[in-house]
Order: sequence, then C-alpha cells, then structure tokens
Amino acid sequence: MARDPVCGMEVDPAKTPYKFVYRGVIYYFCSRHCKKEFEKNPEHYLKHGPTGMPH
Repeated sequence: MARDPVCGMEVDPAKTPYKFVYRGVIYYFCSRHCKKEFEKNPEHYLKHGPTGMPH
C-alpha cells in the first residue's frame, strides 16, 4: 500500500489510476482531486505532509 501525499489515505498502487511521477518517484492518489492538488505544488506536500481532502 502507498499513502496519498495530499490527504493521507492508503492507496493500492495496483488499483488506482491516479499516479504522478515527480523527481523520479511515483506518487499514488485516491482521487483525481488529490492528484491535481499535488501537481499544483508538490513541494508543499512533500515538505508539510498530508493536509486532508482538498474537495
């Protein structure tokens, strides 16, 4: 399992269609909304950790 860096939910990498590669690392998301939030400012989430659901 992986952890969504935006909301903190556990995500199954084999099942989620929401993935994003940043600096050579694949990040997995629970939803399209979380993925879009991460894409806007990945450094914020990597530095501060999950902040809850963006929607």
